[in-house]
Amino acid sequence: MSGNRFPRPRGRRKTGSVLEDEERSYRAVVARDPRFDGRFLFAVRTTGIYCRPSCPATTPKRRNVEFFPSAAAAQQAGYRACKRCRPDAVPGSPEWAVRGDVAARAVRLVADGVVDREGVGGLARRLGYSTRQLGRILDAEVGAGPLALARAQRAQTARLLAESTSLPLTEVAFAAGFSSVRQFNATVREVYDASPGELRRRAGSGAAGPGGPGELRLRVATRAPFAVGELWRTLARRAVPGVESVGDGCFRRAVRLARGHARLHLAADEGSLTVGIRLDDLRDLPAAVARVRRLVDADADPVAVDALLGADPVLAPAVRRRPGLRALGAVDPEEAALRIVLGQQVSTAAARTLAGRLVAEHGGAVPDGDPGADRCFPTPAELAGVDPDRLPLPRARARTLVGLAAAIEAGAVRLDAGADRDATRAALAALPGIGPWTTELVVQRCLGDPDVLVPDDAAVRAGLAVLGHRSTPLAELAPAWRPWASYAVAHLWAVAGSVPEPGGRR
Repeated sequence: MSGNRFPRPRGRRKTGSVLEDEERSYRAVVARDPRFDGRFLFAVRTTGIYCRPSCPATTPKRRNVEFFPSAAAAQQAGYRACKRCRPDAVPGSPEWAVRGDVAARAVRLVADGVVDREGVGGLARRLGYSTRQLGRILDAEVGAGPLALARAQRAQTARLLAESTSLPLTEVAFAAGFSSVRQFNATVREVYDASPGELRRRAGSGAAGPGGPGELRLRVATRAPFAVGELWRTLARRAVPGVESVGDGCFRRAVRLARGHARLHLAADEGSLTVGIRLDDLRDLPAAVARVRRLVDADADPVAVDALLGADPVLAPAVRRRPGLRALGAVDPEEAALRIVLGQQVSTAAARTLAGRLVAEHGGAVPDGDPGADRCFPTPAELAGVDPDRLPLPRARARTLVGLAAAIEAGAVRLDAGADRDATRAALAALPGIGPWTTELVVQRCLGDPDVLVPDDAAVRAGLAVLGHRSTPLAELAPAWRPWASYAVAHLWAVAGSVPEPGGRR
């Protein structure tokens, strides 16, 4: 910061969120309500600090408070992060996780590291906008442009690496995405009012705890409640031999990222989640964390979801039994889409067997992978060139699988974090062998749409039968579940004791 230590920040930018009602936001600050953590941040003009709403410090006077929709907006206005409440260590806003507009897609792509890899121009091209148009959209919706969002993410990654690893700080700088050590030091000091070395000394041995050799151990911030037990059962049911392993209280798998592999160890402990990550290239850390968060639906708002679905007489018993149930996503959306095709018309167990055979014949080995999770599912490029008749699958499904792989490889079907949901639906529907069940499940699992009602699904019908509504048409029940139909479906799958991926209609 230049000039005055606590400069008067620039004007606040409103979004279509809680910031439109600043008095309501201030009441959340007075109440220290953790339900609003991640939804917005407040800053104090007299101290130059921004905090999460639940910060335990003395509540500032209303006239000294300013509100921001993102950490990047607060930093851009000249504020630094609170050392007490650590506002960047909370779940992200559920708004960006569930919205499908350009701003939300851009935020997800920034979290996946696109700006650091491809620049603002690459981000804009992925979204089909000019850099100037995209900057205006993000400035209006998020309060900061793409570069400011990427800078805030680099600062957070730098703090994580400085506090939880023993890497030399020069390596931390480049792993976090900074172009120089000088830029790294200046940004960290500006955002956290401490040098990288001071952050490391303050954290001691590492706030996230020790891991294995070369492993980073990070806490996955989520909102309560969280149905961790059901998460574990779902991951176990879906685990493909060789790719995923569930046991000893840990879910293990590897995932391909832009610069190499990430080996993930996800552990649950009394309602919280911890992830261990071993990377080929530390620059992939932000993308790895973002993938894990999408997998477990970490940014969901379970209070809002449970309030709506729990008021429905059909789903109320299921919601009471599993508060905080998540609509799980995908750590690798392209792999997940291909596995959904494998699950057409067969049971979960049969689909796992088919996927295991496919991995054994066409999957690649993961260097230094964990036992039971040392292979990767074949990529779309690898499957697109395979003769369908030589795949260990029914012939029609093999043709559909190869066709989808070819469409993904050609860019006709986009499943990345910035994909447009309606465009993806249309592209999938145009492919032979892809029907509404597959299309909607791909949009739900791979693109994170919270309001998907999977049609003609055996597990959904079985769940309704368990709840005493065997003959009630789904179309009559669904309007009461909007806009959280994906979570209603997740509850019905849980009630039925089954999940549709990789097992489908049967």
